[in-house]
Amino acid sequence: MKDVWVKDYADNYLDQYTFRYIMGPFNTLPGDLIEELILLLCSRKQLSRAALHLLLVPQLRGLTLEKCSALVTPGLCAHIAARCQGLFILDLSGAKQIPSKVLCETIHRLPALRSLSLAGVPCDRSVIQTIACCCRSLKHLDVSRCHLLFPAALLPLGGVYPASSSSSSSLSSVSSSVLPSITPAPCPLPLSSLLALDIGFTEQGEDSTVAAAYLLLSLPYLERAALEGLSQACCLLEQEEFSRADGFAEREGVPRLEEVWRERIQWQGKTSEDVASGERGDEREEEEGMYLEEDENDTARDEKLSFQNQTEGKSEFLSQSGLVFQLKDVRGITSDSLQSLGRLCPGIRSIIMNIDGNEHSSGRGRRQCLLDLQTWSGQLQTLSFHYNGPLADFLLPLQVAGSRLISLSLDGVKTSPHSPLLEVVRACPRLRDLLISAEPPSLPQEQDENDQLDNVALPQLPHLCSLSLSFSYEHSQMKPVMSWMSLKKVLRCLLIGSPLLEKLSLVSLPCPLDCVLQDTLQSVNLNSPDVPLGRLEQVDLKRTDVQMITVKSLIQLNKRLKHVDVSYCWQISQLQWSQIKRARKVEVVWV
Repeated sequence: MKDVWVKDYADNYLDQYTFRYIMGPFNTLPGDLIEELILLLCSRKQLSRAALHLLLVPQLRGLTLEKCSALVTPGLCAHIAARCQGLFILDLSGAKQIPSKVLCETIHRLPALRSLSLAGVPCDRSVIQTIACCCRSLKHLDVSRCHLLFPAALLPLGGVYPASSSSSSSLSSVSSSVLPSITPAPCPLPLSSLLALDIGFTEQGEDSTVAAAYLLLSLPYLERAALEGLSQACCLLEQEEFSRADGFAEREGVPRLEEVWRERIQWQGKTSEDVASGERGDEREEEEGMYLEEDENDTARDEKLSFQNQTEGKSEFLSQSGLVFQLKDVRGITSDSLQSLGRLCPGIRSIIMNIDGNEHSSGRGRRQCLLDLQTWSGQLQTLSFHYNGPLADFLLPLQVAGSRLISLSLDGVKTSPHSPLLEVVRACPRLRDLLISAEPPSLPQEQDENDQLDNVALPQLPHLCSLSLSFSYEHSQMKPVMSWMSLKKVLRCLLIGSPLLEKLSLVSLPCPLDCVLQDTLQSVNLNSPDVPLGRLEQVDLKRTDVQMITVKSLIQLNKRLKHVDVSYCWQISQLQWSQIKRARKVEVVWV
């Protein structure tokens, strides 16, 4: 009966007003401990609605419910708004059962928010207006996969509202139907991160491009952007094709794009003057305060000049108007916009890009990508490409821009027995994360006679912590075709030369793997501080020829190892798996 009573309480009484202010055992704990507890329970799928209600305490500053979005109900949102008004971080991603009216009411009660994630939530124009008016300290907003939201609805985030009185009144009526006290805020939010990919039900075409252009101009502190039409917006602004936005401006009742562009140019000029005057002021302070600590002055001056330093030495790449954005992380762009992006955003450090295969087949892609990526040579830290062309196309661009890369991801590339994967590794010596998802070679390769390598001459990735190399396969095939035998050389290079590896995923390899792992294990010197494969925590070897004796050797070598997946490994039997499953503390998965 106890379980029945608890369920009845949770289903029928938990959301009532009288339960909003109940004192529980967690009211005396620090907010950061409660936040960690919520994250832990969510990750283990052990968080219940009743427990969550008790954990919603006033001292909570961060609340992330993405992994248990099914618990988020209108009643829970009311509790959050009533009990957690000091929240800095709120993540409700995936909560599809929350109406926009409830979202507006909740956000209106959380003015201290710095980060808000609503990915996949029924968010519409009224929610954006509420955010723009009530969350004046917001730095990060994620509205990805919000299909009720259209690009034009994002403009209030930058303080862009309809200019005519009729449009303004209609704008206010949308919000006043939910919250009568909301009035449009004329100033943009201090957003440094805006993620809004895959919004709306259909392709928005030119509207996405124009809306992205408005947002780029009206959000001066934006550093990370994932927007529909971002690539085309950069081309539009760099080429100053403002007439393309006239129809959009007239329909939405907002100022013309050229007017917003002029305001941004003026703001940028004023900012440069302020920086220059601040530098002169610092020089006078240094003369007057000879005995003050120099570190403090240097730090202040570095902060003021950070924006100018982005463009120093790159004047030949900048746009003619002098317009410069502070973007450092861009996502969802296409390769045809790299030239405009380089002129407008010289400080970029991270790029996630889709590349059109037809573009590369014409010969334009490889040469132009080389020239365009050169803009950020020596500063790029993250590169991610989705491309269904040859892996070899990336060698020259990576040789130009890969020297300081920390993370590299290549998705959908095609390989052959002659793909220069070893040269790609050599071009990126500082990698910490390497992820390649590829198609295997279509034609089989004969066994490589020269299979022995001089490890000293091979490139190494001494900082690599995560390695994922997976190949597509037909589910009807039990074994992948051994079509790339020379891949064993690259694997030996990566495994022996990467002693800091913590996550290893080698799936459906078109070459033998067990012999490579055995060679790597035999090269281990236990007296050396850098033991190959000695720090592994997670290992995924699905659809490979790995044997159980090799798996046992890995487990014996690693005290940190927690999870090993050897599903569909045809050399491992159910009896072997059941024996090691009973005898070891490591979780070993096999099907």
